[in-house]
Parts: sequence; C-alpha cells; structure tokens
Amino acid sequence: MRLLRAMLFTTLLVIGMTSSSQAEDKSYYSPVIYIDVENHRILISQLGGVFYIDVPEIARPHIEKLPISGLVDFVVDWKGDDQMPVIKTWKVKSGESTCMYFNGKECR
Repeated sequence: MRLLRAMLFTTLLVIGMTSSSQAEDKSYYSPVIYIDVENHRILISQLGGVFYIDVPEIARPHIEKLPISGLVDFVVDWKGDDQMPVIKTWKVKSGESTCMYFNGKECR
C-alpha cells in the first residue's frame, strides 16, 4: 500500500512539474496604461491590478501605434508567475491606431 501511494505521489508530482513549466495562452481585455518603448513592454490592468506584458522583437516597431487608454484584447504567452507574459497577438477594440490587429507577424 505504501509503495502504491509513493508511486502515485511521484507520478502526480512529475505531471504537476511538467504542466507548470509549459506555456499557456491567456487573453486580457484591458486599456493600454503605459507603453515603455525602451524596455519593450506595455502596462495593462486586470482585476484591479496592473502588470507589464513583454513585447517580442517582431512587434516592437508597432507598439507605439497602440492607443493610450484604448481598449485592446491582448493574447499572451504566459510561462508562469516568475516570468513576464509575452504578447502573441492584439486587437484594438477602441481608440485610433494604424495597427488595429497584430497577428504575431504583421500589423493590419
């Protein structure tokens, strides 16, 4: 019985460690609070808190086109609480922008 419990615990531990190290897509519908061009990140809000999302190199030329205070639907790659989420796509829902939709490769 002890051996069975130990095997079950070990299996659950390995599964938990594997799933926690994998990236997860999350979506945030948020106003753009601040664009930090120098550090390639955007400050957004969610559930009363604020946090930065990292902008990958391919999207960096377009981040200044996002409207401050405009509502944007960001899809990010979330790799865990100890790392900054990275933008995959965005869709501007309100506000003026020459980049209303970024699909991960180009602006439209």
